[in-house]
Amino acid sequence: MPSRVNVAIIGGGIVGLATGLEILGRFPGMSLAVLEKESEVAAHQTGHNSGVIHSGIYYRPGSLKARLCTEGVNALLRFCEEHAIPYEICGKVIVATSLNESAQLDELYRRGIANGLKGLRMLTGDQIRELEPHASGIRGIHVPGTGIVDYRTVAKKYAELIELRGGAIHVSREVTALQPSGNNTVIETTQGPIEARLVVNCAGLQSDRVSHMANAKLDLTIVPFRGEYYELAPDKHHYVRSLLYPVPDPRFPFLGVHFTKRISGGVEAGPNAVLALKREGYAKASFNVYDVWEYATFPGFWVMAAKYWNVSVDEYYRSLSKAAFVRSLQRLVPEITADDLMPGGSGVRAQALGINGKLIDDFHFAHTKGVVHVCNVPSPAATAALAIAKHIVETILQREEDLLTVGSWAK
Repeated sequence: MPSRVNVAIIGGGIVGLATGLEILGRFPGMSLAVLEKESEVAAHQTGHNSGVIHSGIYYRPGSLKARLCTEGVNALLRFCEEHAIPYEICGKVIVATSLNESAQLDELYRRGIANGLKGLRMLTGDQIRELEPHASGIRGIHVPGTGIVDYRTVAKKYAELIELRGGAIHVSREVTALQPSGNNTVIETTQGPIEARLVVNCAGLQSDRVSHMANAKLDLTIVPFRGEYYELAPDKHHYVRSLLYPVPDPRFPFLGVHFTKRISGGVEAGPNAVLALKREGYAKASFNVYDVWEYATFPGFWVMAAKYWNVSVDEYYRSLSKAAFVRSLQRLVPEITADDLMPGGSGVRAQALGINGKLIDDFHFAHTKGVVHVCNVPSPAATAALAIAKHIVETILQREEDLLTVGSWAK
């Protein structure tokens, strides 16, 4: 006989944990379990996050990303204040290094104003160097509301509060199947079954596979992109005072190599964005034949590959050549040399790809009977996690209110 809960959340990353916290905050006494296949929460995207508190300047006005980021950053900062989690609002400078980037810089400024950002300021080349003396650029934008935090610390606090409110965190419990059982769902796991009235699929890099377990008809697949970082040598930390970013390529949902202060100290440089050969493969040599076969046989993959092959070649070259990586960084800080960089970490981004070959840019959710599928929540999901959680819960209440009624399974 499976154990029973009102709500089971698959995935112990920051979005899954924020969703559990939101549900228990709204419905005290609700029985809730978070199922995480690793031995600790925040083991993948959350734990490999660069720690940027995004302001919302990049996102198309009216999109879920724009709305939930600007809502989420305020909620995140309130949470950090309440629980004494260190953070810093250090600001960001976005730099255009050529005339070709100038029009896109103007578009970013327009988006920031439309999304309600305060204190944005266009910069001349001289004004850039007043803020970042070692930077090079012809124009820029100062985004004073951007900050840094340790998202692993934030996620672990979410988990701690879930348990204090009566929820359960089950680590080392991988989901293997979903089976309908009347109005409920039986979740088969490596530690035995659990039955839930509502399931929330926040499985990140595995979210499409969990969706398939629920027979969801999704015209998308998750394609993993690995981002690789260097770190500035300690005697070169003064090269960057805050966060220093290029103007992103509007054709691609990545921000380009940049410099990021860390709340724990130090400065990261990167990442690139290479197609990973394993969903949870953080090393260059990581490879899983099933993972590659799965996305390579998805119809939209080759449409994407034909469109972005030249970008992909550049990214792989930068992955294999430190000199090429350095040249990309020198566009922002000309003084940087290869000797200034030490090997850093890496992360893998779960990027949803549509069957039409388009990389899905906005947050994306789907629903099957008794299951909510969080299909695409890339950056700024960590910043926006509390707002994403609120959106998920409000959507459930609008669609199927009885799924969040405290019933006989409540503790």
